[in-house]
Amino acid sequence: MSFSPSVGVHSPPSATATGPGTDGGACGDGHSDASVIERSWVEPDVFAELFHRYADDIHRYAARRVGTEAADDLMAETFVTAFRRRRQYNLSRPHARPWLYGIVTRLIASQRRAEARTLRALSRVASAGPADGGGGEPLAERVAARISAESTRGALSAALATLPARHRDVLLVIAWGDLEYTEAAEALGIPVGTVRSRLHRARKKLREALGGSDPTAFREEQEESHRG
Repeated sequence: MSFSPSVGVHSPPSATATGPGTDGGACGDGHSDASVIERSWVEPDVFAELFHRYADDIHRYAARRVGTEAADDLMAETFVTAFRRRRQYNLSRPHARPWLYGIVTRLIASQRRAEARTLRALSRVASAGPADGGGGEPLAERVAARISAESTRGALSAALATLPARHRDVLLVIAWGDLEYTEAAEALGIPVGTVRSRLHRARKKLREALGGSDPTAFREEQEESHRG
């Protein structure tokens, strides 16, 4: 085995890495993720292409859930696990993002305490006093904006910490992982109907906790408007 995700773990190549909402299933020469995985069966080094395509996304998602330090190891472990299981990949699925998000979400499940600590720490941010960073805005305006942003972030983190893990996984793989409902179902190994049910319950609890608002709902609202 020659593939190693340790190369560029802290700063994956941005030229080939994808961001949310982009089509990372094929690079410039038209190679789908599935074809890359299949080629890696006999040419292990080829698997590094998936790392270049998705490492940034996976790291960003993991960092928001368990913190940056733990995300480094989780990202590396995600790609090592994927490499070891590459022969089990369903080649009829051209895009590997749901598969990779499923792996990292299951790895996060083994670190629920770390995630809970991260959420609790973020929920305390709202009570911390804002620092005066200078700049052209009047101090009162900068302080007000900072307090508003931190209050929202802290309240959201506190609300997320109260959700059952299975509901939080569905909510965040869609809101932070930018997966479609069908991709979330594939990633988590559950029916699409279950995805919708858990997402609905998670969003309902968030709205109750946040006085009717839900900062994670933008993607869902977009999908609903497209279907309408």
